[in-house]
Amino acid sequence: MPARRKVLSWGAATAAAAAAPALAGCGESAGAARLTRQAPRRDGQRVELVFWTWVRLQKAVALWNRKHPGIHVTVQIVPANTQGGYQKMHSALKAGSPPDLAQVEYYALPEFMLVNGLTDLSEHGADKLKSAYVGWQWDQGVFGGRVHAMPQGSGPMAYYYRKDLFERWDIEVPRTWDEFRTAARTVKKRGGGARICAFPPNNAMWYAAFPWQRGARWIRSEGDTWLVDIDSPASLEVADFWDGLLRDGLLSVMPDTQSAWYKAVQSGRLVSWPAAQWGDALLRGNAPGTKGNWRVAPLPQWEKGQRDSANWGGSSTAVLQGTRHPAEAVEFAHWLNTDPESIDLLIQAGYGWPAARVDLDETALGKPDPFFGGQRYNEVFQDADRHVDTSWKWAPTTIQSFEHIKDAFGRATAGQGSLTGALRDVQGRVVDDLQAKGLKVRSA
Repeated sequence: MPARRKVLSWGAATAAAAAAPALAGCGESAGAARLTRQAPRRDGQRVELVFWTWVRLQKAVALWNRKHPGIHVTVQIVPANTQGGYQKMHSALKAGSPPDLAQVEYYALPEFMLVNGLTDLSEHGADKLKSAYVGWQWDQGVFGGRVHAMPQGSGPMAYYYRKDLFERWDIEVPRTWDEFRTAARTVKKRGGGARICAFPPNNAMWYAAFPWQRGARWIRSEGDTWLVDIDSPASLEVADFWDGLLRDGLLSVMPDTQSAWYKAVQSGRLVSWPAAQWGDALLRGNAPGTKGNWRVAPLPQWEKGQRDSANWGGSSTAVLQGTRHPAEAVEFAHWLNTDPESIDLLIQAGYGWPAARVDLDETALGKPDPFFGGQRYNEVFQDADRHVDTSWKWAPTTIQSFEHIKDAFGRATAGQGSLTGALRDVQGRVVDDLQAKGLKVRSA
């Protein structure tokens, strides 16, 4: 990989970002566009791009390489997000030798902006591509009116459940969270050690979807100030609900999407999962013995008759600061996330709900699925995607916030306090984190 120019220091980026919660000044004041120069390209010269991701996108990238011999992309698999991937990216940025492209989740984009880690793609024609994408996903990568990442996919939430076991134990599919609690009691009573689902204390992003659905807003802005509201009444109401389920022994406490969790799903010890659309690939790939027994229903509601959903996950294909081929990187990122053949390959890889505007019936998403008993289950997720509150925002210290929640929830589920107490503690820590970055902040 050719040498890269180093990005600005943390201090310079912080000073640039301090002026606005939306980080509008971050890329502009620090000169992100001025640092990213398009390398000249000779006739017949092949451009080499490196792409870091933890999703198995090799088939889609191989298709690109066959169809676009002049721009060759090499996929390098890195640890997922906070499991080491972002640390590796930030280290590479600091060293001045990042990859050209990287998978960066929406919640992490503000932190990359804070250190001038993203390329201003508006300089390279990205603005003209907006109409191909779902509006709110496109906006995740826009800062100060400039595009800094191409949207890839999101994670609208719904409710996976074992139809066969629900019928065996005479359980109605819960339409509200109160009904979910009733169903959880029945599973515990009749399930021979089974539980309705797991509570993963290490997964703050999964948990965040529930206060999001309830109408809480953990982070918002007022003028040039960040407002932190993690312990709002709506947020504490949700925490109290999960506290009650844990107190009554109605949940299994374990990390999700790891070996013990997959074993419990395969064996029927966990019989449902409130989760994102991309969870279908995890169930299909890790619990093959349950084929035909799963169905998908809307996420239980906090108030009867509502249709609110939330989002878990969602990623962009970001062009990191320092690439010498930003125009080619934009061309590839746009193709990867909008080409119909690529989208079908990405669906197979379980990358999430498309950021591109697509007709469900024209993609693999619209087909009946034998794993889900022939259900066209993505129709549920399509409706969920239309009922996500897109005003939810992320702060440039979200990764740190998630670590605080993980630690506090770990203590609570070990018998040292409650989830409500944990969120009150995290509230102050998030305020401290933002102040430490030189940003204006107060509790809401």
